Amino acid sequence: MRTAITIMMTFALAAISGCQTSSPRGGGMTKDAGFKIVVPTRDTTVQQGDVRAVTVSLQRGAYFKQDVRMQIKASDGINVGPTDILVKASESPEIQVQIATTTNTALGSYIVSVTGTPKTGEPTSTAFTVKVVAP
Repeated sequence: MRTAITIMMTFALAAISGCQTSSPRGGGMTKDAGFKIVVPTRDTTVQQGDVRAVTVSLQRGAYFKQDVRMQIKASDGINVGPTDILVKASESPEIQVQIATTTNTALGSYIVSVTGTPKTGEPTSTAFTVKVVAP
C-alpha cells in the first residue's frame, strides 16, 4: 500500500511540474539574489480567430527585490499583449499574456519569447510554443 501511494505521489508531482518551464537565472547569479521566468511547458493551443490568456511569472530568489521589465515578442502571424510590462518588486509576480489569432492565421506552431531585464544584474529569457489549430 505504501509503495502504491509513493508511486501515485511521484506521478502527481511529475504531472504538476511538467506544466511549466523556467529560464536560466537572471539578476544576481546566486540562487537567492536572482530570478527566473516561468512559462508553459506544453504547447499552448489557440483556435483561429480566438484569444487565449497564458500566465507568465517571475520566480524570485529570497533576496531578489528588484523591478523586472518583461518584453514579450511573438513570431509573425500571431499577436501578443502586453508586449512590454514592468513587474514591480512589490506586485504579484504573475502576468497574463493575451495570445490572439485571426481567422486567417496559418495553422501551425509559433514561438513566443519572453525576456526579463532587472534594474541591475543580468537579463534572462525563455520561450514557449503556441499551436494554432482550426476551429
